[in-house]
Amino acid sequence: MTEVFLRRLSRWQADREREAVADLYVEAYRGTAGEQFHDRQEYLRRLGDHAQRTGFEMVIATAAGALVGSVYGYRPERTDEWWHGLHGEVPAEMAELTTSGRAFVMTELMVLPSFRRRGVASRLQDHLLTASGIHLAVTLIDQEDAPARGALASWGWESLGKITPTPDRPPLEAWTRRLRR
Repeated sequence: MTEVFLRRLSRWQADREREAVADLYVEAYRGTAGEQFHDRQEYLRRLGDHAQRTGFEMVIATAAGALVGSVYGYRPERTDEWWHGLHGEVPAEMAELTTSGRAFVMTELMVLPSFRRRGVASRLQDHLLTASGIHLAVTLIDQEDAPARGALASWGWESLGKITPTPDRPPLEAWTRRLRR
């Protein structure tokens, strides 16, 4: 079995690797449900926007010199209301952790199919989140994405419920993970 190495990238390094990460994105999502949302150019646009956010961080996984996985995210601005559009009541702790700068939005986690079920995704997200000095991680998934839901649950994430961040998209599912400090 090929050994997988993790590496944290600076914002500058992430920008330099953006084309390779976009290629990974296309390969990781090829043939999956919701494939219409996995457009390479749209991904590059989102990555560029997210890379400009406060506290942007990216971790990549390589094996035999090739990119096999990636995860990134950012700290929401203290005034962000990432929970806007959440169906139901927002726990007070969520707002407090966001306004105190102790929340982190995990935006994209992807691993090549040939490296799945080897612990790569778990290692990537743990490496990203534990070094971030945060208390609460948040991610949004397509509500039809059963594999993502199962993976998040197995890693200790909890479903917060449905969220409609913008009226032009179908609802997503919000998940949170409290990190032990």
